[in-house]
Amino acid sequence: MMQPLPGFRDFLPPSCAARNALFACWRETCRRYGFVEWDGPILEPTELFQKKSGPEIVAQLFNFTDKGGREVTLRPELTPTLARVVATHEREFRKPFKWFSIAQCFRYEKQQRGRLREHFQLNCDILGDASPAAEAELIALAIDLLRAFRFTEKEVVVRLSDREFWTDLLRAHSVPEERWSDLLSVIDKSEREPRDKTAAQLGSVAGPVLEVLDGGGRSEKLEQLVDALRLRGLADFVKIDLSIVRGLAYYTGVVFEVFDRSGTFRAIAGGGRYDNLIGQLSDGAVGLPAVGFAMGDVVLGEMIAAVPAARERMTKLVLNAQALDLYLVIAKEERRPDAVRQLQSLREAGWRVDYPLTPTKVGKQFQIAEAFGAKATLLYGDEWPSVKMKTLATREELLLPNEDLFTHIQRTWSH
Repeated sequence: MMQPLPGFRDFLPPSCAARNALFACWRETCRRYGFVEWDGPILEPTELFQKKSGPEIVAQLFNFTDKGGREVTLRPELTPTLARVVATHEREFRKPFKWFSIAQCFRYEKQQRGRLREHFQLNCDILGDASPAAEAELIALAIDLLRAFRFTEKEVVVRLSDREFWTDLLRAHSVPEERWSDLLSVIDKSEREPRDKTAAQLGSVAGPVLEVLDGGGRSEKLEQLVDALRLRGLADFVKIDLSIVRGLAYYTGVVFEVFDRSGTFRAIAGGGRYDNLIGQLSDGAVGLPAVGFAMGDVVLGEMIAAVPAARERMTKLVLNAQALDLYLVIAKEERRPDAVRQLQSLREAGWRVDYPLTPTKVGKQFQIAEAFGAKATLLYGDEWPSVKMKTLATREELLLPNEDLFTHIQRTWSH
């Protein structure tokens, strides 16, 4: 039997329903914050990603030469596409832009827990605003995306840091700018490396850097950001942690990563300010301040499965998304034409309605209605031209004249 490629997934109806419920929650929360959705092509020139991340990125890409001789890549992320789109169309939209997208992304790397070769990723970005309020807005959105699944401050934490804090420190200790990227990478990995190895890699700045990592650093900018989140009642979700640097060199200021408090999983989300990237990718044609983050579906899905309140929330979302409004039970086959006529009218009115395609025992039809989560059944049998409506949650039965059926349904439920 043929199987999916390593690191890729099939989405059977239950998992597809869960994926759609996740996306619906993402969309609803983003729209509450005034974000609008956009998307870009799944295939881009390989050069676009090399321009952002350097030639070494090719080893992590699904890239190939197309039939026109072009070097192309399945997108590993959305930020380079965003920069390209914004550089081309920025004059067409009022600033700041508040955009989000749910993109399928691909990376050619070893699959492991929380990391596959394909995944879906929510990207949220504010472009054209350099104020600290943009960071506060993005971090509040990240928190509310998790609260939508019933995660609390006891389960998740946003760890805040600032790359400018570190570049100021390195500058104060006369470290040449060409060494900054390597040293920031060492700091970023310090939590996962032995202390003596980190100290050796830091060299002459090991003392002041390790002092900060041991809790000796203070950032007024980050404290003000926490205060801004406190105004929203969200300060308990955040923690200043200067060991977070984020390995991507294009970040220019505040950075953050979202983790589960237990430390069981990989980062759920991460992002920060990247004021120079759009100018870099547009060869200086357009320069816009920007801040954004990405949240993947794989780690979030693992966390939802592990936390009872989140798992219960997802189960309800999936059931609500899949549930029928009505199931038509055909007790007498001679009533099938009458049922089908009303079936079509009910669907055209916006109700989710199903029925047995072929003659089926009445008891089996009721079982199917229960399995599909139908709110009620409509029974077409000896009572015609009346229809027996049964509310499945309460078992209440009501005999309705055929001509009153639509009015009763509209009055009982709203779409």
